[in-house]
Amino acid sequence: MLTLASKLKRDDGLKGSRTAASASDSTRRVSVRDKLLVKDEGYYQGGKFQFETEVPDAYNMVPPKVKCLTKIWHPNITETGEICLSLLREHSIDGTGWAPTRTLKDVVWGLNSLFTDLLNFDDPLNIEAAEHHLRDKEDFRNKVDDYIKRYAR
Repeated sequence: MLTLASKLKRDDGLKGSRTAASASDSTRRVSVRDKLLVKDEGYYQGGKFQFETEVPDAYNMVPPKVKCLTKIWHPNITETGEICLSLLREHSIDGTGWAPTRTLKDVVWGLNSLFTDLLNFDDPLNIEAAEHHLRDKEDFRNKVDDYIKRYAR
């Protein structure tokens, strides 16, 4: 998390020097190249997962956009990297969505929680992964292990 904070500070200095040829005038891409190491517990133990974060100019009134760059078999992350995490939603029915008081540190903690206590099979984004878990937990675990060996080492 300290690495992310120092990267953001460095990128702030570059923000004023962007040219018209930059990728986007409305967002500042912060690429989190550090891997989120999963705790030694649960389905995803031993995996290293890379995320990319785009911090819009309207941050912190709007949430950052986060994508998982590592292919994963997870009920709340699609194989193409979209993430279902309530604090990344600008508006949330349950009241746990983005608020201006939240920080990028909260996002990192939330992402980490997707691999432990917020692992949600009841309200999935990747329905196929959730249904796989319901049908055959052992085969689900085997597929997760296969993805970790192939994509998250």
